[in-house]
Amino acid sequence: MQTAIPCTVMRGGTSRGLYFSAADLPADPALRDRVLLAAMGSPDLRQIDGLGGAHPLTSKVAVLSPSSRDDADIEYLFLQVAVDRAAVSDSQNCGNILAGVGPWAIERGWVPVAGETTVVGIHMVNTGATAVARVCTEGGVVRYDGSARIDGVPGTAAPVTLNFLNISGSSCGALLPTGNVVDTVDGIQVTCIDNGMPVVLLRAADFGLNGYETPAELEADAGLKARLESIRLQLGGPMNLGDVGGKTVPKMTLLAPPRNGGAISTRSFIPHRVHEAIGVLGSVSVATACVLCGSVAQQVADGIVGSGTNYLDVEHPTGCFTVEISVENSSRGPVIKRAALLRTARLLMRGEVMVPRSLWGGP
Repeated sequence: MQTAIPCTVMRGGTSRGLYFSAADLPADPALRDRVLLAAMGSPDLRQIDGLGGAHPLTSKVAVLSPSSRDDADIEYLFLQVAVDRAAVSDSQNCGNILAGVGPWAIERGWVPVAGETTVVGIHMVNTGATAVARVCTEGGVVRYDGSARIDGVPGTAAPVTLNFLNISGSSCGALLPTGNVVDTVDGIQVTCIDNGMPVVLLRAADFGLNGYETPAELEADAGLKARLESIRLQLGGPMNLGDVGGKTVPKMTLLAPPRNGGAISTRSFIPHRVHEAIGVLGSVSVATACVLCGSVAQQVADGIVGSGTNYLDVEHPTGCFTVEISVENSSRGPVIKRAALLRTARLLMRGEVMVPRSLWGGP
């Protein structure tokens, strides 16, 4: 009395998720979301009756379909499945899960192998932006073994290079959605930025913190979390995101000077849990703010040049993220010409996930 749904489990970057063909899921979004909640085992803090890993970073879904666009091979819809609530959100992209989309599409035969490296164009449905993934296909197959190392993942793997196109303002409508480099909310200076992920940047010192606290220490600080949530809710309208009370954006990121030779140190709230690292697109937004004259990030960052191409190491609790940012200054303000970074991915399992037939009888 269960419905079997073809499913692939993949690690993408520092996240893990379920990857589906859109054709294998209900067409109705409300029913689809109920099916995904059942597949993950939500709502339940342990997600014991599903495939979720009891954490937002392991409760993610990619819904994929072939693209008819000239600039993309694959349509990628990202869905964040809540752990403790019956909620599924499409309000953001996920750059970590994105890292698995190219390999998945090649494995499925949707994109043919094209030599030692296969390029996959990906339309990110959530925001309308486009990414280009370069996947290692030596020997005519997707390679997961390799020498690339990313912080937050043990061992090494084959590199997946991600180039982001037209992501500036993809969620908020502008790189600086409030129109200002710096705003003040509840007496705290903030920089609101969207270069692929809406992020609010704040100095850790303004909250009496050094910025190097562990995620567990920050999780336990109820007063800090309440202050950050107050600021976040007030900025939903000015950032063109509306009422963000039930949304996963904007992310809130505390900044401090670098400790390990990078450009800046971060602690990110996503938005109600503290990230053990930092999200892919969140790191792109942080790195972009580092090169914007007068931003909260540039005030804190170490020796950043405002124009040209910069390779910035964004430090986080488990290492750092290297982001390539190319900026061109114009009379209308800075123009982001390029954002790129390296991730890895690995196929973990493919088969079928079971949901109660009483919930959905199948396509």
